[in-house]
Amino acid sequence: MDLSLVIPVFNEEESLRELSEWIGKVCTGASLTYEIIFVDDGSSDASWSKIKELAAQSKFIRGIRFRRNYGKAAALNTGFAESSGDVIITMDSDLQDSPDEIPELVSMIRKEGYDLVSGWKKKRYDPFIKRSTSKIYNSTARLTSGIKLHDFNCGLKAYRSEVVKSIEVFGDMHRYIPMLAKEAGFKKIGEKVVEHRPRKYGVTKYGLDRFMKGYLDLLTIRFITRFGKNPMHLFGSLGTLMFLIGFVMAGYLGIRKLIFVHNNLRVPLVTESPYFYIALTVMIIGSFLFLTGFLGELVNRNSTERNSYLIRDKVNL
Repeated sequence: MDLSLVIPVFNEEESLRELSEWIGKVCTGASLTYEIIFVDDGSSDASWSKIKELAAQSKFIRGIRFRRNYGKAAALNTGFAESSGDVIITMDSDLQDSPDEIPELVSMIRKEGYDLVSGWKKKRYDPFIKRSTSKIYNSTARLTSGIKLHDFNCGLKAYRSEVVKSIEVFGDMHRYIPMLAKEAGFKKIGEKVVEHRPRKYGVTKYGLDRFMKGYLDLLTIRFITRFGKNPMHLFGSLGTLMFLIGFVMAGYLGIRKLIFVHNNLRVPLVTESPYFYIALTVMIIGSFLFLTGFLGELVNRNSTERNSYLIRDKVNL
């Protein structure tokens, strides 16, 4: 099969028929064999009934329903596992992503050799606050990841099948799939300017809380990708550094007291100096950080994925 479209759904009953018909028209015109996988993320409206109706009318449409709302990342991860196309495309179900972009996205994956192509909504029909926070968020993501994308959170993305089968999307990490893909060894990541359409039905599902969640997720994904396999590299280094700083401060107080004794001067108590308590606190924190790294290494050693490496090619095996 040429193409699998994974589409998370949350209370979008009005748009599903129009979206599926539009996708079918575009894929048929481009001579692409395809499947549409709608993942109902615990909708409270008639979305699931509409998906069942569409699936009964078309062999190209499949549906998955969650018992409750787990979030977009869970919907994508489940859809990825069920997909069978050579190219996987994700898009939102609210008709703000245009299916007309599909042929060119497929071409970029197949003919230009990209592992992942992310959409860039250069002209957006979102509220001012959402556009402003998105710019800050994307700038930070570019700076920390080294991936030159303008819109990490664009729902319209295309993947080589191998990419989505090699990563796990969880929590709210759907925003950072390009970073997960890069960490997994898929480094040819491209970008395409895509049309962003005004919302036709329903209301947006995102509030201001996603701005804070985005930054917390960025810290999480940065830690996982850089130190997930070797937590001691972070905690051990910080712990050792803090312990040495505390030790030097304590050593200074000890040497200072010996100098006073040697010169027959009144010897101040070490505990009278605030530096003693600061040094003690820093050394204790350093020890705890080192132990945290050590425990992290023990947990990692017992993980079933400690030696999971992605093999790209084999020959004569």
